[in-house]
Amino acid sequence: MTQTPDLSAALNREQANEELFALLRLPSVSADPTRTGDMAATAEFLRAKLGGLGFTARTEATAGHPIVYAERLNAPGKPTVLIYGHYDVQPEAPLEEWVTPPFEPTIRDGRIYARGSTDDKGQSYAHVMGVELLLSQGELPVNVKFLLEGEEEIGSPNLEPYVRDHADELKADVIVISDGSRFGPEIPSITYGLRGISYVEIHVQGASRDLHSGSYGGAAPNPINALAQIITRLKDDQGRVTIPGFYDGIDELTDAERQMWADLPHSDAAFAASIGVSALPGEAGYTTLERLWGRPTLDVNGIWGGYQGEGSKTVIAAKAGAKVSMRLVPGQDPERVTRLITEYVPTLAPEGTTATVHPLHGGRPFKFDLNSPYNHAANRALHRVYGRDAVFTRAGGGIPIVAAFNDLLRAPVLFVDMGLNEDALHSPNESFAVNDYHNGILTSAYLLQELGAPNTGE
Repeated sequence: MTQTPDLSAALNREQANEELFALLRLPSVSADPTRTGDMAATAEFLRAKLGGLGFTARTEATAGHPIVYAERLNAPGKPTVLIYGHYDVQPEAPLEEWVTPPFEPTIRDGRIYARGSTDDKGQSYAHVMGVELLLSQGELPVNVKFLLEGEEEIGSPNLEPYVRDHADELKADVIVISDGSRFGPEIPSITYGLRGISYVEIHVQGASRDLHSGSYGGAAPNPINALAQIITRLKDDQGRVTIPGFYDGIDELTDAERQMWADLPHSDAAFAASIGVSALPGEAGYTTLERLWGRPTLDVNGIWGGYQGEGSKTVIAAKAGAKVSMRLVPGQDPERVTRLITEYVPTLAPEGTTATVHPLHGGRPFKFDLNSPYNHAANRALHRVYGRDAVFTRAGGGIPIVAAFNDLLRAPVLFVDMGLNEDALHSPNESFAVNDYHNGILTSAYLLQELGAPNTGE
């Protein structure tokens, strides 16, 4: 392990909190067109901060929200590390479920409550503060580039073109991302795989107009009932997806992976209790962790049709719909899976209705080398913070830009996540433990030191 001074005493925790709070107060909701100005202000906040640290920093206009790029290349002969993050956040709705305002960060019980606190402002900014911490002790041990985007929460539509156009400038030896959850409290984690996604809408059409349920009920087709039937037929009673060809070609979990995950300190009962449910249904023959990380899924994320207002309205709706996400594992191609469900769903439409599938977006699954030198360097850095080795996990979700990084930059990706599932990312009352934020800053600083050490490849 690299022999360098303990940086914990040099970390100004109060300053780190104040700066993150200022960032969290900016309502950078990329999906909300009324917040274009807030998005630009957030990008400028980050550009100014990195510029103040001696980086060559700029904001770049896109067809959507700005990208922040910064570089400090003062370590000739040392590796170049590209740090990716995103400054946009999920919409705050439902607002009434927040205990404190989503854009007024508040510390309660050792946690920072605010939209974006863990996803991804807190984790991204930990890297900024990690760089500042190292600079307070001297020059950076590696060359560092930052790529901070404002559209991750809407699928990063403008980032891939940017990466393609700036591939030479973005060239790096390794790409570091912190945009997910560790395995558990005080357990450092290195993520070596991501599930992909195919996201679609199902539209069901019945009559040409809404119908009076008394005059037409019992004779007219009901699209809401039809939609319910279609949804129930997309999975069997063993939790397996019924789409023909859905499982073809997937990379099965190895015995070593299954054993590695079985050895983790996981409790189904505790996991169920943490989300307030009494059971954990899923695909038969696989453990909870295997289903979360290494198996594909199909879930309905939203459903609509008919009258939604107060009181009653006796109507048979003319149409109904649902949003469906399929999480994919290595060996599955999102375009192929989208084509399969597009072909299959119309065959499930009950008599008198038609069903169509409208693709929304997709992302490829990835699996990375467990034994890469960068994983070893990350493990050394995490050991310095937590006093123990990291565990190796996969993530149930995905990050859209990883595919472009893989295709265009040809650099390995290193996931060193700082948050926890209990942070409630994407939910009301999202939070980030203060201690996790501070440990993230130290992890970032130590990681850059380890990546710049002579034994990085050992």
